[in-house]
Amino acid sequence: MVTKIDSKKSRLKRRARVRSKIYGTAERPRLAVFRSANHIYAQFINDDTGMTLASASSLDKGFEGSGANKEGARKVGLAAAEAAKKAGITEVVFDRGGFVYHGRIAELAEGAREGGLKF
Repeated sequence: MVTKIDSKKSRLKRRARVRSKIYGTAERPRLAVFRSANHIYAQFINDDTGMTLASASSLDKGFEGSGANKEGARKVGLAAAEAAKKAGITEVVFDRGGFVYHGRIAELAEGAREGGLKF
């Protein structure tokens, strides 16, 4: 009998493995990325206090375009970098959240770098 692999369960296992090695501090917060079918989200998290310092997503009011493609992901990366600058963040640790560093995830990272973040 052929068993189907649960992709969500596999991603959560990868996410836990990645998170065991990545930790955000006040000086260098974690840039956590989540990708759904239609949107993409980015948060800057201080794991010492468990607080979100800044965020950006394709659901924000001023966002033009779609979060379901690479162009939208790059725009979210630029918006995330802008939000980080307002919060006084220049360096981050990138947390891909168990997703493959390819496509929308890579474009968001490139947009954030283009916006001035270092990671």
